[in-house]
Amino acid sequence: MSSSVPEGPSPGRRSVLRGSLAASAALTLGGAAAAAPALALSGRPRAAWGVQTGDVTASSGLVWVRSDRPARMIVETSSSESFRRTHRHVGPLLGTGSDFTGTTALRGLPAGEQIHYRVTLADPDDPRRTGEPVVGTFRTAPARRRDGVRFLWSGDIAGQGWGINPDIGGFRAYEEMRRLNPDFFLCSGDTIYADGPLQPSVTLPDDRIWRNVTTPEKAKVAETLDEYRGNFRYNLLDHNVRAFNAQVPSIVQWDDHEVRNNWYPGQILDDARYTEKDVDVLAARASRAFAEYFPVATLHARGGGAEGRMHRVVRYGPLLDVFVLDMRSFRNANSPGRQADDTTGILGAEQLTWLKRELSRSRAVWKVLAADMPLGLVVPDGSANIEAIAQGDPGAPLGRELQIAELLRFIKHRRITGTLWLTADVHHTSAQHYAPERAAFQDFAPFWEFVSGPLAAGGFPANALDSTFGPERVFVRAPERANLSPMESPQYFGEVDIEGDSGELTVRLRAEGGTVLFSKVLRPGRVGQ
Repeated sequence: MSSSVPEGPSPGRRSVLRGSLAASAALTLGGAAAAAPALALSGRPRAAWGVQTGDVTASSGLVWVRSDRPARMIVETSSSESFRRTHRHVGPLLGTGSDFTGTTALRGLPAGEQIHYRVTLADPDDPRRTGEPVVGTFRTAPARRRDGVRFLWSGDIAGQGWGINPDIGGFRAYEEMRRLNPDFFLCSGDTIYADGPLQPSVTLPDDRIWRNVTTPEKAKVAETLDEYRGNFRYNLLDHNVRAFNAQVPSIVQWDDHEVRNNWYPGQILDDARYTEKDVDVLAARASRAFAEYFPVATLHARGGGAEGRMHRVVRYGPLLDVFVLDMRSFRNANSPGRQADDTTGILGAEQLTWLKRELSRSRAVWKVLAADMPLGLVVPDGSANIEAIAQGDPGAPLGRELQIAELLRFIKHRRITGTLWLTADVHHTSAQHYAPERAAFQDFAPFWEFVSGPLAAGGFPANALDSTFGPERVFVRAPERANLSPMESPQYFGEVDIEGDSGELTVRLRAEGGTVLFSKVLRPGRVGQ
């Protein structure tokens, strides 16, 4: 049942960020854009797409920027907003090979501190010729448990024909999330809709007109590398997104729409919109563009065999490890999901082995399994096939459910505590509790799955549940018809607040407009609850 809760946590380390700091980040972005004509005339590089940080830990993080021309990326960090003392980090040379984007790794940062940074772009032929610096800020993960952690999650951005609408202020939920000032944002996939062209306007059922900002790359489905790049650039046209990125670091994963709806490796398309029918070719272009436009540690690693891998663990202090899953790159083909033997599943055998090993090693109080698809909600692919895990058969695990059963059994028998699943994808918000006494497969400990989203896309009715793992839908908020625009249905995001002293974790499901729809408190140190 839904319950009434305060709008946010009580003041603490996280909420000390001064209003002037947030304002300065937004003003600096606006100032850079306002000064752009003069900088362009003088031939100096511009960073008009803002800055963003990603995969922040207690001692490290990644800073991203995009230039409008070849430039050297230089990052200065400071413990003060005035940049009285700075550390200088010389980043990569930005050029056509990366669409003028670049990421610089910051290491040796102090734990649990507010870090201020500014990115300067320098002419590679004359380092004295620099563009106007763009500033941002982020908090490193705490070294002490008592400091607590608070983060947000959601997904599904610019989908179903609903893009940046200037009439309603663009992607408004981003500004609402920025004002909550979380430690970080977990973006649970469908970061773009490369398969979702935008029309200049759409007439709603009540005859109101939805207007989209449009670009050439959003006029058709993405196939070329440049078209995928243009889809990622599109979201950065929104001022709310740029201001949010300058203040809140992200942990980002992908799902299907970064490439094409419901894709899987080896798929050959039967879709007249595409001249390139080989999905593996499209996925390679999309993953390159994704790596160019998001600061993801394992996509920018050097050595160790990790480069190019989406799945990873982001360790956020003693209270939290975030296990970022990739349910797209290693899956088998979509099918009715009735196989009695399925070692590939939705994660692939190698990723499942990695996940079990890293869960066993984790000493964090809470272990968030960041999934880009839900477990017990039936997500169809056409009339016969299944896109996610649950296939609608309430009996013993079959198909991709076999791999999830193996994972849940492992968590129970290894007595791994503090696991919970967070996801988006289905364009509504809900809370599911999984319990063996309600399930056909019973060799697992109870756990919770929370769904949020969309963040800037169409709303859809709630999916049916599959009782193989015994889910009970404790809360749901969803529209009654498909593809309601953000003018007709609120956008959704979730909040996770871990209290330092007690270790209690509170999940809040939020609707755009400041409403807390549902909350649940979980207690630490339990195998299941």
